[in-house]
Amino acid sequence: MKKPLFNLLTFLFCIGLFFNAHAEKADADKPTNIEADQMFSDDVKQITTFTGNVVVTKGTLLIKAGKAVIVEDPEGYQFITLYAAPGKLASLRQKQDSGPDTWLEGYGEKIEYDNKNEIAKFFTRARVKRLQGSKVTDDVTGEYISYNAKTEYYNVYNTSEGVSKPGAGRVKAVIQPREKKSNK
Repeated sequence: MKKPLFNLLTFLFCIGLFFNAHAEKADADKPTNIEADQMFSDDVKQITTFTGNVVVTKGTLLIKAGKAVIVEDPEGYQFITLYAAPGKLASLRQKQDSGPDTWLEGYGEKIEYDNKNEIAKFFTRARVKRLQGSKVTDDVTGEYISYNAKTEYYNVYNTSEGVSKPGAGRVKAVIQPREKKSNK
């Protein structure tokens, strides 16, 4: 297999791992489609870049960004960075298996995904929300959000450096009560 094609297929696989803790399992068997104005691949540095209105779809997963950069380390792990187009936010949306018609959405001027540790980071005007159909059930905003897909653990800060500072604004969270399951 040619190396640029391998890099592209590896990227597509990694994109499918976004929030894989509860992502819809059926998405894994769906084809991945990427549209962009340009693609550049540097096999020596193991960097692939998509630029210009990048749209990635794989089953229920939808990613939109102005630019996507994928770097592969010597061990074969990928580190993906999505950059928003000017004046917009990069975004991802995917159906979750955690409940009927449950969706997870994330936004930021920059989104980083570490395939090795399964950690997504949202920078500047960051927002992660869970939806039941079109109803928002959880909504977290801040300048920086880190989400660990293995542990389903969030960290939210009021600065994009991942450290909260007095006077730098507030983080906000809205968490709706969950439906109680009866033991009948």
